[in-house]
Amino acid sequence: MTDSQPWPPPGRRGAGGPGAGEPGSAGRAGGRAEGRGSGDLGTLLGQVARGDDAAYGVVYARVAAHVFGIARSVLRDPAQAEEVAQEVLLDVWRDAARYDAERGTAMAWVTTRAHRRAVDRVRSEQASAAREQRAARAEVSYDVVAETVAARLDAERVRRCLGSLTDLQRESITLAYYRGCTYREVAVLLKVPVGTVKTRMRDGLIRLRDCLGVD
Repeated sequence: MTDSQPWPPPGRRGAGGPGAGEPGSAGRAGGRAEGRGSGDLGTLLGQVARGDDAAYGVVYARVAAHVFGIARSVLRDPAQAEEVAQEVLLDVWRDAARYDAERGTAMAWVTTRAHRRAVDRVRSEQASAAREQRAARAEVSYDVVAETVAARLDAERVRRCLGSLTDLQRESITLAYYRGCTYREVAVLLKVPVGTVKTRMRDGLIRLRDCLGVD
């Protein structure tokens, strides 16, 4: 694509064709645009502001490639660049009366609008992605909190049920299941026979099962 090749082709603007009051509604293909190709862009914008379709055709041919090129350089994605370029070219038709020659050239006015529109699209995409990330983090955080609360509630139930056991039952189970001691090691630490440890642990586990409601 070169600057001498307007983008997109004039025939691609609007799937249903231009309506009344829109660029092209008065038959831009006619001879009205002849002789304007070398006219000043600022002057042409003034004519566009007065509803001159033919003048808009000349403006379009001059700036379309520049507009698309700017959008493409900012957005990278050709499809989005095309959308932005279409929006800018429509803005040129609608807002031609806003062009002020004292504030800069007509081409600078058009390309500045193109750059701003492309940057706005990037920011919009980034904001959308950020919202999705925040939503994902919120969902993960909720799951983590829910799991933590459940774990703490379970731990509290276990502590409460352990408190309902006898000292020997509680100490035997604590040494065996929380410290990993064998029956013999528990018996040595508590200074009771191994058989007593096994019996107390069995009875204690049954009571724990009933207290926790485990089938």
